[in-house]
Amino acid sequence: MAIHKVGVIGSGIMGSGIAEVAATAGCTVVLRSRSQSSADGMLKGLEKSLAKQVERGKKTQDEADAIRSRVSATTALSDLADADLIIESVVEDLAVKKALFAELDGVVQPNAIIATNTSTLPVVEMAMVTNRPALVCGVHFFNPATAMSLVEIVAPITASDETLRAVTEFATACGKEPVRVKDQAGFIVNALLFPYLNNAIRLLEQGVATKEGIDTAMKGGCGFPMGPFALLDLVGLDTSLAILEALYLEFADAHYAPVPLLKRMVVAGQLGRKSGVGFYDYRK
Repeated sequence: MAIHKVGVIGSGIMGSGIAEVAATAGCTVVLRSRSQSSADGMLKGLEKSLAKQVERGKKTQDEADAIRSRVSATTALSDLADADLIIESVVEDLAVKKALFAELDGVVQPNAIIATNTSTLPVVEMAMVTNRPALVCGVHFFNPATAMSLVEIVAPITASDETLRAVTEFATACGKEPVRVKDQAGFIVNALLFPYLNNAIRLLEQGVATKEGIDTAMKGGCGFPMGPFALLDLVGLDTSLAILEALYLEFADAHYAPVPLLKRMVVAGQLGRKSGVGFYDYRK
């Protein structure tokens, strides 16, 4: 199950980041987005990232050009038909992902692996809408994919050992550190991280300290590179809310129940960096 051609679905930062990582590892990559404008935007984002690396001396211009030459963009799922591995990174909505997996199953070659970059949703539910559950798994990159070393290889009970071995080898070839995890909401990182982030919001809501004070305390007291509110803004408050809701749905643990302040901020469109304002203001 050698992986030479990778299809990446999704028009966000994660999609373009995964595409860059795979292309840097020597794979041919096809980025698929629903609109041509967003597909073109992903390619421009890739070019900007590569240009910065050349400017900083991390890559030569020839290396950057070679990576860029291996990536193309499309709006048609049919252009992924001969891919060895598909990684979807669309919205964290199980119904949307299941519909996509069912459609992909009828498009890509029979022996292709279909993987999800979900951070918390049950992979087995996506596997079971296909006719190839043994070839479906999770390949969870972290943001930014080009910089973060961890990839969680999520193993639903339906995935074959060969599938998991192939995606593990792919992640290693991409210069990442793969860790196999059970198909359980939150996997490792988010199952530990989001109760912490949720409790930080609770402390703020209770007036224990300011957001700046809490961020400073966690950086200075725990050695974290970023405080919880800066991290929430980076992840996106809507994404954070969706992850907490999925965790609470699976475990019914009060630590996973989203704090009301988080829900209200999402309703108000205060989503963090992506909207320009979240716990901090980025519009300046």
